[in-house]
Amino acid sequence: MIIGGLQKLTLIDFPGRIAATVFLTGCNFRCPWCYSSELVLPEKIKNQAKISEQEFFNFLKERKGLLEGIVLCGGEPTIYPVLPQFIEKIKKLGYLVKLDTNGSAPKMLKDLINKKLIDYVALDVKAPKEKYSKVAGKKINLKNIEKSIEILKSSNIDFEFRTTIIPTLLKKEDILKIIRWILPAKKYFLQNFRPEKTVDPKFEKIKPYSQDYLLEIQRAISPFFEICQVR
Repeated sequence: MIIGGLQKLTLIDFPGRIAATVFLTGCNFRCPWCYSSELVLPEKIKNQAKISEQEFFNFLKERKGLLEGIVLCGGEPTIYPVLPQFIEKIKKLGYLVKLDTNGSAPKMLKDLINKKLIDYVALDVKAPKEKYSKVAGKKINLKNIEKSIEILKSSNIDFEFRTTIIPTLLKKEDILKIIRWILPAKKYFLQNFRPEKTVDPKFEKIKPYSQDYLLEIQRAISPFFEICQVR
């Protein structure tokens, strides 16, 4: 596992848990608006400071009893075939595990759930079907995304769907299409776009939507979910 960063404390990334977030480098998508370019683009990954697995697990041992969970994000964690073994080591230390994923690896997701290696999943639903590849920055196998959505909905694991709403790419009508696609579901979150160190530098010049616009969308879709919020 190539670890590109570690946030030693987060109160918001793992709902209801005091956690740390580990950032794994590498991604199979190229979302032009992504603000984690140092974890996505090979030329930036090369220059990104790395944390060894030994250093990471030493940290986990030191924080036992203080932290409850570990968030695995990226990049895209599921591109690593050794992800299950990595999580097993985390679980043996007594931590809960949350996985942030783009849903491109349904088999990996199902295996992790079946083996009870993950306790919470956040799946990024990037766009309505007809816009998926454009928003993700490359040709995407939609069947894999659909399989991941159905795996979560048919499982007993706690999960959420979420979408980052980017001006020039998505608007209210697109969010409504996403909702029709993923329902029924318990939790859905809208996230505002951040014009920082984006994969495509052009997006750093794009102004995010106003909070009022996101709240307008949230009000329109909240009746369909138990929990629906703007982050």
